[in-house]
Amino acid sequence: MNERARLDPAPIPFIDVAAQRRRLGRSVDDAIARVLGHCQFILGPEVRALEAELAAFCGARHAVSCASGTDALVLVLMALGVGPGDAVICPSFTFTATAEVVALVGATPVFADVEEASFNLDPESLQRACATARQLGLRPRAVIPVDLFGQPADYGRITPIAEAEGLFVLDDAAQSFGATYKNRRIGALAPATATSFFPAKPLGCYGDGGAVLTDDSELAQVMRSVRVHGEGRDKYDCVRIGLNGRLDTIQAAVLLEKLKIFPEEIVARERVARRYSAGLADVAVVPKLAPGTTSVWAQYTIRLAPGARDAFAATLKSQGIPTAIYYPIPLHRQEPYQRFPLAKGGAPVSERLAEEVISLPMHGYLDETTQDRVIEAARQALTR
Repeated sequence: MNERARLDPAPIPFIDVAAQRRRLGRSVDDAIARVLGHCQFILGPEVRALEAELAAFCGARHAVSCASGTDALVLVLMALGVGPGDAVICPSFTFTATAEVVALVGATPVFADVEEASFNLDPESLQRACATARQLGLRPRAVIPVDLFGQPADYGRITPIAEAEGLFVLDDAAQSFGATYKNRRIGALAPATATSFFPAKPLGCYGDGGAVLTDDSELAQVMRSVRVHGEGRDKYDCVRIGLNGRLDTIQAAVLLEKLKIFPEEIVARERVARRYSAGLADVAVVPKLAPGTTSVWAQYTIRLAPGARDAFAATLKSQGIPTAIYYPIPLHRQEPYQRFPLAKGGAPVSERLAEEVISLPMHGYLDETTQDRVIEAARQALTR
């Protein structure tokens, strides 16, 4: 080993999927082997079993699995018949899929701002977005709150506004599956909840996957039809426009094994987040959970002074510590979305966050020695 190799610190994974894989061991191998044995690769028995387990985990009546978190959002909008002339309110500080699905069904995304503390949809901006939509001759039909970085949006304030405005609430829980709001799990808080099983999510499979959770039996039935090309009595009886949005049986088998250890991983993520906050609260703006909420910490995201982020990231990178920036350009400033409406008052919080946030390594397998290494490196970078 040369001198430089000996001195360079070992790199830390940002999300250590391999550590979880080692823990699961043969259980996942055996689960996949069972699918290879029965060869029911599409909507096989593991898919039905997973849907039952997901619904039970959340306390929802129905879980409809699908091919991705994006498809989960699309399924709901298509099942509701959202389309041209309809407005769907979306936060601007989120991943593109939240607004993308609205445009894909022919409706108009109307962007609202987020709150400083939670990074989630600002209920006051939601109201202004509805007014903006009506002024433009659009029909406000739905709102898609995003539970950003793992913390639930403020449904106690959003739901009454949605009811008054006639909006369907579609929870984008791609990052928050497993979190709670006032002792209720994500999946039971909104008329429909869409989540993602992308590998980097707190509960992730080994490819793309997603699900919708709902108590509405009729909505669930329509979504099951939409996800298989709009089928009716059989696959050659087409009763509506649909898509190919099915979850592979192998991915369902993987998720069934991961769901068994998921509660323990949530606790581990919370432990990491508490240690990070204790070690960094005096040098950075650390995440704050609203009273009555828990987070699954899909990301642990801090805020730095404007202009400090690039140097901070470079310093940590030189020590083998990765960082990530979610999301450097708010959606209303992205080229494909600049033609869509923005709530009166704009999105100044979204624009500030885009310049200030940075995320540190976060997963349930970060040992305390590694946590301390991240904390110390971050402190040194911020206090030098």
